[in-house]
Amino acid sequence: MFTSIKSRLTRFRSDTEGSVTVEAIIVLPVLLWLFGVTWVWFDVSRQHAVNQKANFTVADALSRETDPITQTYIDSSYELMKHMAKADNDTFDLRISVVQYNAGPDQYRVLWSEARGEYAAHGPDDAELFRHRLPIMANKDQLILVESWEDYTPALEAGLNAFEIAIYSFTRPRFAPQVHFEGRTYNANNGWGNGDQDAPGGSLCNNNAENADEGASANECQDNADGRENQGNGRSKRRRDS
Repeated sequence: MFTSIKSRLTRFRSDTEGSVTVEAIIVLPVLLWLFGVTWVWFDVSRQHAVNQKANFTVADALSRETDPITQTYIDSSYELMKHMAKADNDTFDLRISVVQYNAGPDQYRVLWSEARGEYAAHGPDDAELFRHRLPIMANKDQLILVESWEDYTPALEAGLNAFEIAIYSFTRPRFAPQVHFEGRTYNANNGWGNGDQDAPGGSLCNNNAENADEGASANECQDNADGRENQGNGRSKRRRDS
């Protein structure tokens, strides 16, 4: 009996005949599953990259602002990010905050925060809860924190359940030391003359902000075209009476 079984197994092993149809039926489901897994994981990486670029775009735009941010600006940023990520209100959330560091008490503090979607805005003391994610900052320095979330559901069940794509970025203001929010101003002057104030140090000649036209027409600034001199009393430092 055992000899007969062994003989049949030997013939089966050495038999080279077969059917392409049968082999395709066996292999095709595996190939389709592998294709689906590859596509799902690729799409996750693509969507994460899209959300990251949208987040960086809004953060970069905010960092260049010198006028106070408004509710309309936040709404527009939210709509822009949803458009870039091809998301909707039910699946996309945004939170923008400005954080300041105070060296005296060694404390980070949220100056203002706005949120769109399910996540709430940060409170003034919430920065201490995520200070481990913040960079080292100089005293009174500020940064713009942009957080976004999108609910992602894979098209296929390929070893990946629905999850949330969370993007977190921080950017330092580029053209002014502060980024204000309308109606919640901690200092009426953002550091470059905005807020109907002269530039820091009271230098009319070196101010390139709101009252730059005053400096351009002032007599004491006529010899200061390159902005490298601080002049007063209508006399240039290069022309001093002996």
